[in-house]
Amino acid sequence: MLIGRNLLGLRGLGEETIDGILDTARGFKDISRRTIKKVPTLRGRTILNVFYEASTRTRVSFELAGKRLSADTINISASGSSVSKGESLLDMGQTLAAMRADAVVIRHGHSGAPHYLAKKLDAAIINAGDGLHEHPTQALLDFMTMREHLGSLRGKEVAIVGDIKHSRVARSNMLGLRTMGAKVRVAAPATLLPVGLVDEYGVERCATVEEAIEGAHVVMALRLQHERMSSGLLPSLREYAVRFGINSTRLKKTRPECVVMHPGPVNRGVELEPDVVDSGRSVILEQVENGVAVRCAVLYLVLGGDEP
Repeated sequence: MLIGRNLLGLRGLGEETIDGILDTARGFKDISRRTIKKVPTLRGRTILNVFYEASTRTRVSFELAGKRLSADTINISASGSSVSKGESLLDMGQTLAAMRADAVVIRHGHSGAPHYLAKKLDAAIINAGDGLHEHPTQALLDFMTMREHLGSLRGKEVAIVGDIKHSRVARSNMLGLRTMGAKVRVAAPATLLPVGLVDEYGVERCATVEEAIEGAHVVMALRLQHERMSSGLLPSLREYAVRFGINSTRLKKTRPECVVMHPGPVNRGVELEPDVVDSGRSVILEQVENGVAVRCAVLYLVLGGDEP
């Protein structure tokens, strides 16, 4: 599926490939629940985690995934590297190439940075989030969580609510869910919707949260990404919470089996009310656990590891 390839995004990946990654991840989730959580599948391989942006869940889960596969994992952050001295992405990439790494996991604030490195390095490149483009492994762990609760995604109704304009998570999810045969509805303030959303991603735009989540199997709330916003996009957090926040009353419009998701970190009382975050419908912590399994699967498949 992915052997000898990069994972730069979900655009262009077929349903069979995505299903294969998720099936592989299921096996690695079982390994993560053992007393001894290590297998020798990538012994002797070197993985560099290069993070130009702050991250907890993605960075730690990639590090854990590499270690559980017995790879030599090195973490590099922009603040603690020569990037802080003005080193360019090209020079950094050439430096990494000289280190003969087998895979480079990169998170970068500029869209297309992983694609650029993929042209310059022989190592496998895995996109851990680039600018306003994609975050493929986050979408894959979301799909894994959905499958565990709902089975096949074909025909399922997914509502995505929040800051879609600045969300690479939303973009990867919209692309992948369409490939998997799900129906996606979105709701957000007009200032937080990208231009050409319906035509490019094939989703249904709804005027209200209630319309978006009516009969939904999944409600995915997105974090307000203040670090990427210009001023004036929202009157106030309080107004956003009133109009677009997910609360228990609104969830009554969903299906009984509906699950609530969030890529994290959650702004409690803004995107999700605290009682929703801590409710039985919330699968946020399951997403975190599945993130390690999915990233194990991606590293294993990309690098063509031994059978676990």
